[in-house]
Amino acid sequence: MDEASAYRHCENVVRTQARNFSYGIRLLSAPKRRALSAVYAFARRIDDIGDDHDAPPDTRLARLADERARLARIADHPDDPVLVALASAARDHPVPLDAFGELIDGCEADVRGETYDTFDDLLWYCRCVAGAIGRLSLGVFGTSDPDTAVPRADALGVALQLTNILRDIREDRVNGRVYLPAKDLARFGCTLHLDGAGRFTDPPEHLVSLIRYEANRADEWYATGLELLPMLDRRSAACAGAMAGIYRQVLKRITADPLAALETRTSLPTWQKATVSAMAMSGIRR
Repeated sequence: MDEASAYRHCENVVRTQARNFSYGIRLLSAPKRRALSAVYAFARRIDDIGDDHDAPPDTRLARLADERARLARIADHPDDPVLVALASAARDHPVPLDAFGELIDGCEADVRGETYDTFDDLLWYCRCVAGAIGRLSLGVFGTSDPDTAVPRADALGVALQLTNILRDIREDRVNGRVYLPAKDLARFGCTLHLDGAGRFTDPPEHLVSLIRYEANRADEWYATGLELLPMLDRRSAACAGAMAGIYRQVLKRITADPLAALETRTSLPTWQKATVSAMAMSGIRR
């Protein structure tokens, strides 16, 4: 497959499946947009394998191992549009392809049903599944000071993943998953148990305190991660700023009404995502 067709395939994956990230990716210059689309497309493939609950765990783990091996021999798959595009992106940009190994590690933890006792335990997971994406994205964006920029990109990824965890508490719990650290649950007297009607049995005031505590922690990671933006060129900063801005607005909604967030999945209307994206492109930070 030729590279142009491979990139078009990846950009189509972004258009059809990246509900939030597409708002940022479209702000990049064409070469960087293509490269980041390739990164996203492979990351999406890994996530989809991990989330395929119709397949037994052993099957999903075998598929993840296969993708890990295919990535290690990226040039040996000329008929795979995602790998063709990703190989091209890595030739043109300093994309740290080994970071995908961390993403696969995190997805394997999901498949095995790992739980997390402390925040440090959860931080390992967040750095695998989202900090790695921040570092991969930074490879596309480019920076003159990687020693400073890489930890900030990692922090921004952690912030986004913590927001995801808070947004998806109910959905994850229905699927038998709890990501919040056990010690935090105990601290606030919460179990996240559901009754027969699918409602959380914990006292509402305990749940509110727990969610706002975790949201404040996520906001601290945003504060660190957003220090990355001044280190990027304008369009790369707009891309990262749009992505972060959309998720930070979701976090604000969760913080404002934690109980509503536990009932339904918090999201932003299209117009608000577009507004955040436009503000990022114009250099306005919210």
